[in-house]
Amino acid sequence: MQRNDAKTDAETDANAHGIIRDSRKLVTISAPRARLQCEMPAAAVTLVAGDAIARYGFGNAHPFGTDRHEHFMHELSAQGLGGAVRLVPPRMASEAELSLFHTPAYIDFVRQRSVRGEGFLDGGDTPAFKGVYEAAGSVVGATLVAVEALMSGAAARAFVPIAGLHHAARAAAAGFCVFSDCGVAVESLRRDYGVRRIAYVDIDAHHGDGMFYAFEEDDKLVFADIHEDGRDLYPGTGSRDEVGRGAAAGTKLNVPLAPGAGDEAFLSAWAEVEAHLQRFPSDFILFQCGADSLAGDPITHLKFTPAEHAHAARRLCAIADAQGHGRVLGMGGGGYNRGNLARAWTGVVREFLAREP
Repeated sequence: MQRNDAKTDAETDANAHGIIRDSRKLVTISAPRARLQCEMPAAAVTLVAGDAIARYGFGNAHPFGTDRHEHFMHELSAQGLGGAVRLVPPRMASEAELSLFHTPAYIDFVRQRSVRGEGFLDGGDTPAFKGVYEAAGSVVGATLVAVEALMSGAAARAFVPIAGLHHAARAAAAGFCVFSDCGVAVESLRRDYGVRRIAYVDIDAHHGDGMFYAFEEDDKLVFADIHEDGRDLYPGTGSRDEVGRGAAAGTKLNVPLAPGAGDEAFLSAWAEVEAHLQRFPSDFILFQCGADSLAGDPITHLKFTPAEHAHAARRLCAIADAQGHGRVLGMGGGGYNRGNLARAWTGVVREFLAREP
């Protein structure tokens, strides 16, 4: 039933924004580690979007409101890119898929709070609401749909606007993030597709602490994060000396920037990210492109322009192509100035389209 509802949501968005929706079967999975069979042409850019993930938000009085999805979709259409992407509906992640990253006790906790629809899922940033389990599970499912498209060869690049929930830990919500679609994607890539080394790149203003600490000792997860200094912004982590532990020491790069840092500082930090990705080549790139690092965001203090999100997307596509896999999955992440997130995310999609191999 959830898949059928999601398909209807995508059809509605497609009609509203002039986006091409391919109704052919995306993928079939016959076994946990089976390769995917696909009828869709290669080198497409897949956009996973629809009401199922638009519902992930905490009310319009909250910075992470449910209107963020619509602002992006409108801008994508206004810039004439609607007909260039293939819109694919989200789906709800199964409990087994959520369990790839999250503990059973935590999953059950979210389910219970979702029924009650009151209280908080963390210390006060992330409210519970009725249906939060399904909305958060659909974000994870949407990212897994994008993974399927990329691993099947149906797409070279993919984008999910309401995704990149990088603060969620294995057993806890945090910072507006209930379930970690990023973390589930990593574990799914390993289990279902045998991907050996994955790169996670994050340019959200907030440090991706949920991802960093979950994989701090994992040398097969290459981590690079440009963010506002944790001494000035939540979650207070991501210092230069956090480089991974044990066998993973050196595989993690954190580049904190001072409040007010702009494009020049970003480009200097980005050069470090590129060197890091060259040092540790990957087979898949996850790109958390939070737009709260742009000037004018109501809760952060960096001053990037949308050009830097486009630059990062363009360079990641070039790196992925040079490393022989070409797979880049963009996830919207944070961003609370609606105009900023719409322009930044649309710029990422534009670069994905321009860089089709």
